[in-house]
Amino acid sequence: MSETRGQSGRKKKSRTRLAHAGRAPSEQFGFVNTPIYRGSTVLFPDTASLLANRGAYTYATKGTPTIRALEEAWIDIAGAAEAVAVPSGLAAIAIALLTALKSGDHLLVTDSCYLPARMFCDSVLKRLGVETSYYDPRIGADIAALMRPNTTAILTESPGSQTLEVQDIPALAEIAHAKGACVILDNTWATPLFFPPHERGVDLSIEAGTKYLGGHSDLLLGLVSANDKWARRLRAAYDAFAICPGPEDVFLALRGMRTMELRLREAERAGLEMARWLEAREEVAHVIHPALESHPDHALWKRDFLGSTGLFSFILKPVPPEAVAAMLDGLELFGLGYSWGGFESLALPFDCASYRTATQWTPGGPAIRLSIGLEDLDDLKEDLSLGFARLRAAAQTP
Repeated sequence: MSETRGQSGRKKKSRTRLAHAGRAPSEQFGFVNTPIYRGSTVLFPDTASLLANRGAYTYATKGTPTIRALEEAWIDIAGAAEAVAVPSGLAAIAIALLTALKSGDHLLVTDSCYLPARMFCDSVLKRLGVETSYYDPRIGADIAALMRPNTTAILTESPGSQTLEVQDIPALAEIAHAKGACVILDNTWATPLFFPPHERGVDLSIEAGTKYLGGHSDLLLGLVSANDKWARRLRAAYDAFAICPGPEDVFLALRGMRTMELRLREAERAGLEMARWLEAREEVAHVIHPALESHPDHALWKRDFLGSTGLFSFILKPVPPEAVAAMLDGLELFGLGYSWGGFESLALPFDCASYRTATQWTPGGPAIRLSIGLEDLDDLKEDLSLGFARLRAAAQTP
């Protein structure tokens, strides 16, 4: 595939690598983009090749040129030794955990993890004989006290899902590696562009390509990248499960990758401006955005991250649920829905108090998560301003 270093040997910048990674026009009759390969069967030239399973591709569950183009591109972008593509972000979490764990193992999981990941741990992994314990995402090096002789992996997510706690990943990695455990990070918020996972000590890094990689809310995809130590084991687990993504989704992800940094930089600019605007609103108690100086983990974010994205949360001052619904139901530009990272802005009310087990969620008011899209910020602010007016009116109604 395409080279990431020029004749001088200097590594090319990320925007250049995103534009060229995973492309090999000379292998595709000169076409710029690797096309969609649909199919299951691969024919061998002779019996010897078939019996030896010899060939770049042997069966579609083992990969196709389309899938491998994305995987090789992601290896480059993530600074990894290997990467696999799967049908969704949750599938990426599952294959990463099943790569690292076996029956009888103990798993540590951040209390701020993606809720479906928690459900997978508490149901599927439990049935497979893996015990899961949850930890305070701000525990840092004190996680050493929770490590057991059979603690095989730590599943982290930084910033945390919805509540956006930033974890000290290098400190966690140092403790885990001293005990022989695998560090798994859900890096979807930052992507490797804003948090290079393997440089920070992560063994297996998860990306929901559904979000910023795709960028257009029209695909489901997950990626897992591995460092040298875990590369073979990841590929072996992937081959055993054969959970390969659809070719159209992979093609769309490759297309989205070309503009990912441009969209991320715009999301960073727009997200920060919107977060600061919300901080000044009388209806808002506080804003949860790691790149704001008011965030309790801002120093960690500043030390370890290269940027921020358009996903953050804010807490309203206490109002009845009906007032929050009046605010959200009348929004014209913010859609109400799950996921994020697309071109359209989204709003999501949330309350994680019922399923946190290692920490308590007591925000002091209703919580709303925003994903800032590519709309004009003045229009988005007007939409929210009208929503706040509805909230105030509903709150005053007897």
